[in-house]
Amino acid sequence: MTASVNAFAAPERRDARTIGLVGLAHGSSHFFHLLLPPLFPWLIADFGTSYAELGVMVSLFFIVSGVGQMLSGFIVDKVGAQRVMFAALSSFVIAGLIASSAQNYAMLLAASFFAGLGNAPFHPVDFTILNKRVTSQNIGHAFSVHGISGNIGWAVAPVFMAGITTLSGSWRLACLCGALFAAVVLVIMVLNRRWLDDRAFDAEEQAAAKNAGGAGAGTGTFDFLKLPAIWLCFSFFFWSTVGLSAIQNFSSSALHQIYDLPVSMTALVVTGFMLCGALGMVGGGFLAQRVQRLEKTIAIFLLLAAACLALVATGWLSGMAALVVASMAGFGHGLAGPSRDMLIKRATPAGNTGRVYGTVYSGLDTGFAVAAPIFGWMMDHQMPNAVFFGAAVAMAISVASAGAVGVGVHKKRMATQAVA
Repeated sequence: MTASVNAFAAPERRDARTIGLVGLAHGSSHFFHLLLPPLFPWLIADFGTSYAELGVMVSLFFIVSGVGQMLSGFIVDKVGAQRVMFAALSSFVIAGLIASSAQNYAMLLAASFFAGLGNAPFHPVDFTILNKRVTSQNIGHAFSVHGISGNIGWAVAPVFMAGITTLSGSWRLACLCGALFAAVVLVIMVLNRRWLDDRAFDAEEQAAAKNAGGAGAGTGTFDFLKLPAIWLCFSFFFWSTVGLSAIQNFSSSALHQIYDLPVSMTALVVTGFMLCGALGMVGGGFLAQRVQRLEKTIAIFLLLAAACLALVATGWLSGMAALVVASMAGFGHGLAGPSRDMLIKRATPAGNTGRVYGTVYSGLDTGFAVAAPIFGWMMDHQMPNAVFFGAAVAMAISVASAGAVGVGVHKKRMATQAVA
């Protein structure tokens, strides 16, 4: 009996180690999204830069990350996810060191460039490792932890960077500590590299691709780009991120203008949205494991989130109620997350994991890069309600893309079953 228990527990422990390591790495990538933005007031004071110039720095991060993400998917499939992860974390170390020693705006741009370069490979890296190493009974929970770790990275970075700067009086020390954090994560990954090795599973995936025959993306390097599902997934990420960008960057200011709440209070909306999102992802992991028609789960909860944001936009609520409802929208967004990642897994042709995830997740970077100036323009023109309405509409549009992918996956599964 003991032997059988150990045999059962061993895969569980292996999965837990892989999931935990990938989660830590993913959290570090989200941390470096916000390496410099929390320091903007100090950077303006020291270098005399404008918010527009700092905005260019943020756009550079996402442009480099978006383009790099598409390209890195091919590299991951070629050389393996583990090596690319080590290179990405090294790039974060470089970004922190450059920022800590920056003497001018150009060096800040260089730090943003290396941070974006480090961020670029993480989704193809993470999902390649998870899809290859984690057993099917735990893959939904793996996607859940992956999403939660990203939210935690976003939540920790402003406290870490601004906190160290405030306590020490030096934003340079904060950047140096950021570099040290990335170095520690890199060392942890190297020491535990056996749990991140995806190449050992290549033979198994190649056999699956061979058995799939002509049903997949074909044998060419770029044949997967011919699949409509890939671009529908890209569209889903683009539109859902447009909505998320509105919340992350402008919801606090918009709530302040609509409901006349103090900024110190409205600033809590982003934290509330992220914490509710993390809570939703826990439940979403269980749903992703058990639900066949994942697009229905995505539609229900994203539309609920969109309805919450639209309600806030009307101005009908009290100030505190609006703050709570906007935060609760994060719960629906989080519940849909693991099902989203599982749906992409089902739509991915065998042997194309890295390049598919790199392509579809570049929609996230594109959404962030495109949305910020649009919603910023709305705020400049005294249209705070439009920020929440726009976020709601973007999430609703993303549901249509997810639905189309889900229908295609369902038809393919039914056809396979009929042939069998």
